[in-house]
Amino acid sequence: MSLSQSFHHDDDDVLMVRPGKWTLVIVTLLRAETLRFNELKRHAGSISQKMLTTTLRDLERDGFVTRKIFATIPPRVDYELTALGLELLELADGLRAFSVRNRTRVEAARRQFDAAGGEPVIRLIHPA
Repeated sequence: MSLSQSFHHDDDDVLMVRPGKWTLVIVTLLRAETLRFNELKRHAGSISQKMLTTTLRDLERDGFVTRKIFATIPPRVDYELTALGLELLELADGLRAFSVRNRTRVEAARRQFDAAGGEPVIRLIHPA
């Protein structure tokens, strides 16, 4: 079966679900435990409150995270991964392993690109 036969237009929506910069960061933070909003914000580092809220809402909407609200003062909100979120975590782990394995190659490519003034290297290929 070719790629075009196995890929349908409706698949675009599912594939475009997780483009956010912070998605995999949040998913990996929720790996081992349920966390509150402020704990996530503290562990994530430089994420803004608005971006964290947006990322968590997107993850909840797509079924990767559940949110539990407790009627306390102040309100307590816990976030945890669903079974689908745990599957996304496998993807995050694969991407992390890829990053570690290829870090020097990516850094070398960046140095080469930057040395060329941000212009791509042009290779002229003459047919034989």
